Amino acid sequence: MDMKTSPSPEHDGVRRQVAECVARARAAQRVYDGFDQERVDEVVLAAGWAIMEPARNRALAELAVADTGLGNVEDKVIKNHRKTLGLLRDLRGAKSVGVISEDKAKGVIEIARPIGVVGAVTPSTNPGATPANKIINALKGRNAVILAPSPKGHGTSTLLLRYIHEELDRVGAPRDLVQQLAAPVSKAATQELMRQVDLVVVTGSQNNVRAAYESGTPAIGVGAGNVSVIVDETADPAQAAEKIRRSKTFDNATSCSSENSVVIVEAVYQRMLDALREQGGVLLDAAQKQRLQQTMWPAGKLSAAVTAKAAPVIAALAGLHGPAFDSARFLMVEETGTGEQHPFSGEKLSPVLTVYRARDFEHAQDIVRAIYAYEGAGHSIGLHSQRPQRALHLGLVMPACRIIVNQAHCFATGGSFDNGLPFSLSMGCGSWGRNSISDNLNYKHYLNITRVAAPCTPDEPSMDDMFGAYRRRHGLA
Repeated sequence: MDMKTSPSPEHDGVRRQVAECVARARAAQRVYDGFDQERVDEVVLAAGWAIMEPARNRALAELAVADTGLGNVEDKVIKNHRKTLGLLRDLRGAKSVGVISEDKAKGVIEIARPIGVVGAVTPSTNPGATPANKIINALKGRNAVILAPSPKGHGTSTLLLRYIHEELDRVGAPRDLVQQLAAPVSKAATQELMRQVDLVVVTGSQNNVRAAYESGTPAIGVGAGNVSVIVDETADPAQAAEKIRRSKTFDNATSCSSENSVVIVEAVYQRMLDALREQGGVLLDAAQKQRLQQTMWPAGKLSAAVTAKAAPVIAALAGLHGPAFDSARFLMVEETGTGEQHPFSGEKLSPVLTVYRARDFEHAQDIVRAIYAYEGAGHSIGLHSQRPQRALHLGLVMPACRIIVNQAHCFATGGSFDNGLPFSLSMGCGSWGRNSISDNLNYKHYLNITRVAAPCTPDEPSMDDMFGAYRRRHGLA
């Protein structure tokens, strides 16, 4: 081998370390492959209890905030609880072992089979809830899973794994079903994990998503969030503002599903701004907006200093002082443009909301298209309206995989107890977001399906059945 292409000793060490981890996972998964549905569901509940037991939940939330500096404890407690409880509800009674469906008329039997070893790349924004979600889904499919957490989130996921291992011991399942890369987690180790496992699932930076797709391993990545929500002339401003505030401020906007822009139809623009102010929003003037922009993008890149921080903290960093800023729940800036020269049109991961004025509903759609042409295509669009047909219209023509109607967006997009979407912390963005899936990542994505096909009653149309009407319409002989 040419010396220029020979692996370095460091890379050999990383490869061996990952290989040892994967080998243990494969051995554990072979044992787990023999579990029946009842035992699998017990393992799933065990993993859920590991994060949902109240004292453990709070310990994980406190450690997550202490280690990452992102979000706030009380909201992370709620997120850990609701997202895991909702996922367990979705999985209860779902078949993932053996025969899962049979179509006797067509002679097709579907059998659920495990994928094997899953590599799960997880972000610092949700270092407890996101790993738990991926672990539970992977276990539902009788897979082993190895986490590649963000460096800041490693301590939280380490504690989560300790709790999970205690529960796996309780139900008699192998501990090596759930592992993680050793600290410090390097880019090289994460990429090596991607190469060695059977499936990669990635939530986090778009660099990691691209690396997963380039790894040569089947991969599921999710697109960038940059949610826009439209408020039309039929909306109730007070109700819309309350929902936007709850979503925008939850966990200091760590969620990719938090609203980044609100596009307000002119007929209700002033009333909506007043309603947002009533909810604790502070609208910046042009000079204040410029100071905030310089603080948030000091070198053209979003500063980690403002990510998932409370609004008063961000305001103080920008030199904005006074009673209004000290008590602000979120900051608002008016914008007219989109793209790199207008950074407020992009994802902000903070309680900062960009406000656009639209002439009418059609103009609002044009603004959202322009925003998503810059960032966020495929994720989702929020709509506050009393015209249901407008939601359907958005679904037919806009580049978004979810249209969230009259709901607090970050609670609804990833599944809620009052809508029918699967509970998930990873939302596929389809081809618009350069993703392989367009739905919420769920347990079905962690399964192989084998189909047994037996002979059935023949169903072969004649040429006239298939083309007769077509030939008559077009005068064909």
